[in-house]
Amino acid sequence: MSHPPIQPGYTVGEPVPSFHARAEGNPRFAFDTVAGRWVMVLIPGSLAEPGKADRLAAMVAPHARVFDVTHAAMIVLGTDPEDERNGRLKDGTGRRVLWDEGAEGRRALRAEAPDGTLRTGWLLLDPMLRVFGVWPLEQGAEAMATLAHLPPPGQHAGVPVHAPVLVVPRVFEPAFCRRLIRLYDEQGGGESGFMRDVDGQTIGILDRGHKRRKDCLIEDPELQAAFRARLNARLVPEIRRAFNFNPTRIERYIVACYDAAEKGFFRAHRDNTTLGTAHRRFAVTLNLNTGEYEGGELCFPEFGPQTYVAPAGGAVVFSCSLLHEARPVTRGRRYATLPFLYDDAAAKIREENARFLGQNNAIAKQPSADAPA
Repeated sequence: MSHPPIQPGYTVGEPVPSFHARAEGNPRFAFDTVAGRWVMVLIPGSLAEPGKADRLAAMVAPHARVFDVTHAAMIVLGTDPEDERNGRLKDGTGRRVLWDEGAEGRRALRAEAPDGTLRTGWLLLDPMLRVFGVWPLEQGAEAMATLAHLPPPGQHAGVPVHAPVLVVPRVFEPAFCRRLIRLYDEQGGGESGFMRDVDGQTIGILDRGHKRRKDCLIEDPELQAAFRARLNARLVPEIRRAFNFNPTRIERYIVACYDAAEKGFFRAHRDNTTLGTAHRRFAVTLNLNTGEYEGGELCFPEFGPQTYVAPAGGAVVFSCSLLHEARPVTRGRRYATLPFLYDDAAAKIREENARFLGQNNAIAKQPSADAPA
């Protein structure tokens, strides 16, 4: 398949870095959360010019059906405040407008020429958010025709692509799994949120449209020690071998529950994108009762639609920088424990960033959160 000539800025195959911009309902929308589908980025410049909006719409219309969110999505970078005030640029089916007041998006997309003028045009990204094609604004019909003939996102590489994860069985024995499940059932769980940076502080957010899970803390020092001993003996050596990384610290001891009664899930996210979580290196999903529920699989959208399930007592280990989601549980209850691992160098980052933790932050509440692994 031939590619169009590349304009100044990006070349095919380069990854586009993430950035934050304001979207409807989210003042700090993370661009990299749209990975896992073809993404057409449109940088239109101001739509004040008579007829410009209609011309762009006519370029999109013949193939607008591709923007079904699953196959492809459109991101429009809004750069003219008047477009928002006058309603010239709005969200639509499969289309999200990001308002780039701080020019963070323009910098990430290399949409500024050396003289400071805006580079308008179309930027097509693959499901890993790597550049597939670039077109000037007047060639939008060609850009859309190219997108319309692309394969499903999971086939974008032409060969199977697997997430760089490690699956390790037999980390917790059945009796220990049952002990942790019993702790949750006796103690109960509280609503589990997620972290977001707001006004320079990392705070906990509760949003049941993004995450439905309940957690209970493991506060007994002896149980924490037993937990840690099993990771050290059975999991850490495999992480050293697979990732050439030596985890020496653990954050949080919890038992989490995704309940089918609430369709428990956690939408696509990354685990280290805030000031208060920047120290996290590897996430561990250690299932306690695989086979006793349905759904709840792990998925890594950047690497295709395939899912990953650890056996009961086993773990899936992956970099905290990977986009991942927990699919909804459709029957029963899924119990898991979900520690984060890091090393001494990352511990210094955590210590330095402690000042950014907002009051009532879930991270700050974790007992023994910085104990050696």
